[in-house]
Amino acid sequence: MESSTSKENILRQIRKALAQPVPLPFPQQDTNSPIYPEPGDDLSVLFAAEFTRLLGRFAYCINEEELYRQVSLLIREKNWKEIYCKEESIKEIFTKSGFDQFSNKSLADSDVSITSCESLVARTGSIVLSAAMTEGRTASVYAPIHICIARTSQLVYDVKDALQLIQQKYSPNLPSLITFATGPSRTADIEKTLVVGVHGPKEVYCFLVEE
Repeated sequence: MESSTSKENILRQIRKALAQPVPLPFPQQDTNSPIYPEPGDDLSVLFAAEFTRLLGRFAYCINEEELYRQVSLLIREKNWKEIYCKEESIKEIFTKSGFDQFSNKSLADSDVSITSCESLVARTGSIVLSAAMTEGRTASVYAPIHICIARTSQLVYDVKDALQLIQQKYSPNLPSLITFATGPSRTADIEKTLVVGVHGPKEVYCFLVEE
């Protein structure tokens, strides 16, 4: 009996509330305008600023020859020995210039992994990867250093634009995993102290090639 009375009280309050609806708190709000304003700078400039702010390392290359020179110099300076790359389009850029340091070892035993990406999100400084890419689920995570090679045509402004590109490219068979990698892995779970490179690469490099 008591349960029935409580239920009636709740229903009565609901009916009363519906009979006197609360006015909208912001009646003049424009819901059709974008939340984030359109960028004033070039997308490559905006991406570089956000990516480096998140501790990523960014480099701009005017062509593939410049890409080869910059990456080769970086590998020599860092003294990386085991270079992991399974994407033939990337390996071809380096091997045609005489580069012969790609490793036959497993990803887990490599110093650095080189991959492409699906796109770059300028507003957030994110690299978009998917399982549809070669080694898409692992190559950007397991190695302690991740080098991403992207093209200027892959730059988009916002997350929704990146998702639209993937939908256009793969629909109706979307990749089983889509990852937005925003800088090196980090956590502040332990005593609110920021630690970089805990559950993924401790360094992330992005080389953007002009097209």
